[in-house]
Amino acid sequence: MRSDVDMTAPSPDMPHGLRTALLLTDIGFITYWSLTALVAAGLFDVPPEYLYSDYHNPLVVAWNWSFAPLDIILSLAGLNAVRLQRAGDASWKGWAIFSLALTFCAGLMAISFWAIRGDFDVTWWTINLALMIWPWIYLPTLIKSSSPRDR
Repeated sequence: MRSDVDMTAPSPDMPHGLRTALLLTDIGFITYWSLTALVAAGLFDVPPEYLYSDYHNPLVVAWNWSFAPLDIILSLAGLNAVRLQRAGDASWKGWAIFSLALTFCAGLMAISFWAIRGDFDVTWWTINLALMIWPWIYLPTLIKSSSPRDR
């Protein structure tokens, strides 16, 4: 731990809208994966029009499930960032940067897959493009403010 940083000092507020964006994204992912698990267990049905393309193809289902660890980790990191910031712990920025970077990656991976397949569904593309774009509203500022030169 660096001795020139006062870890007990209150950390600056989150940039406007970041807390809301993190909470919506993270709770959204946790809800999505909870519902997906219930569907997989046969405990819940989702109308076919809400499912992604080729939903019943085992390879596509496995591809979708491959996102679960990434999405859960980014969600826990984002929720932790909100918790730490509320507690005045300056380490929230690192957790937020980590969460935002993984959020971008999750959207990029999904868009790449659907683009390679030549599959365009406006709903899924909109959601995943949003996951790619919104983190960049905050990442440059958070990274710059986390740099020791700029403190």
